[in-house]
Amino acid sequence: MSGARHCGLLLREQDKEATVYIGNLDERVTDSLVWELMLQAGRIVNVHLPKDRVTQFHQGYGFVEFISEEDAEYASRIMNGIRLNGKPIRVNKASADKQKSVEIGAELFVGNLDPMVTEQVLYDTFSRFGNLITLPKVRSLVL
Repeated sequence: MSGARHCGLLLREQDKEATVYIGNLDERVTDSLVWELMLQAGRIVNVHLPKDRVTQFHQGYGFVEFISEEDAEYASRIMNGIRLNGKPIRVNKASADKQKSVEIGAELFVGNLDPMVTEQVLYDTFSRFGNLITLPKVRSLVL
């Protein structure tokens, strides 16, 4: 087992291939809730939700390391987009190459939106047509 020694403890390195990124987490979500949810997809080694140094609350994302790469892939397929505390979570392989192109899909620009349209409204509208790779972003263009 590879690892680094720190304070007399053996710290093993995270297996990036067996780890998923989990994002868009509600502030009430805890490490143990993520553990229980992801346990439905496979055996888990570790759950880590990075905490803000000042508030000590998690920052809305985290990482779940599974025993195997197959469990991580399965989790990313079945857990992506499910609602946790009313918010659709984003789950994908942590080691996914960000430069990799999507084989099927499109990136859409939707203009002339009413100021009342939120990211949640866009998500609810477009998710009816299939899984969204990324969550919608509402941006204001100032001309």
